[in-house]
Amino acid sequence: MDSINRMAIELVDEALDFAAELGIEGYELDSGATVIDFGVDADGGVEAGMLLTEIQTAGLATVQTRMGDVADTPRPYVEVSTDRPALALLCSQKAGWELVFDDFDGLGSGPARALVGEEAEFHELGYYDEFDLSVLAVESIDLPTDEVAEHVAEMTDLEPSALFLPTYATGSLVGSVTGAARTAELAMFNLFEVGYDPTNVVSISGSAPLAPVSYNESVAMGRTNDAVAYGGKVHMTVSEDFDHFDEVVSSAGSEYSVPFVDLFEDAEWDFSEVDPSVFGPAQATIDVIDGPTYTLGETDEAILADSFDL
Repeated sequence: MDSINRMAIELVDEALDFAAELGIEGYELDSGATVIDFGVDADGGVEAGMLLTEIQTAGLATVQTRMGDVADTPRPYVEVSTDRPALALLCSQKAGWELVFDDFDGLGSGPARALVGEEAEFHELGYYDEFDLSVLAVESIDLPTDEVAEHVAEMTDLEPSALFLPTYATGSLVGSVTGAARTAELAMFNLFEVGYDPTNVVSISGSAPLAPVSYNESVAMGRTNDAVAYGGKVHMTVSEDFDHFDEVVSSAGSEYSVPFVDLFEDAEWDFSEVDPSVFGPAQATIDVIDGPTYTLGETDEAILADSFDL
């Protein structure tokens, strides 16, 4: 298998070549690392968010938008489809790297995680990447510092000058796009967590509505998670049946039907205190090859309408 970091770097080059058109800005830190502002100080946009999602999935997914509706109002939906779900979604797109420093707090996703390979997904799949350049997408209200870049460089065994750090806030248009684009990834992660072999997922598609942008990060965190948990839909084709497919959808969570801003406030914004099984798509259809079809969960437009202020 080719390096997922190499494939992502090709897309990073495209982003830098068309930075002005995308409304993003790249610059070099003193350490030599390249930060690309997709939605902290830069405006970004839907196209920037779609390209960043391609970067996060290492070019192994098709990302597109379509028009749908929420509570009888027209809204764009973000769709992600891939025939390499274990690699694209678990080994690349998953936001599994906490970046916590005295003056910086962020969450990293993307193929740089595969150069470290410490998360359970890499051990299960036996995939570890090697490449001389790397990409870590960072979700934060602040742009990464040299301290962040040097930490990532140390963990990936690269020089800081070999790193590219596309960064965005949840409360940006790019944040709304990449949040909606995680619908399929969350379904895959839930399956993995309950013991299903991710290589049995042959193909997966997911979509969710684009949450209205709020520069209030608390509101944005609530809306982007509501978009997936109460409006997200997934279809997957799998090769093996399983007794716990019902745990893919958000309704498996004990706190289902509560808006996420309330869940986060009750947990005092300590995400580890929130039932992790509520992070998932609202609805899923699972086709087992030469087996049954499962249709699970349902969307909840009332919660979405309230969350989106419709």
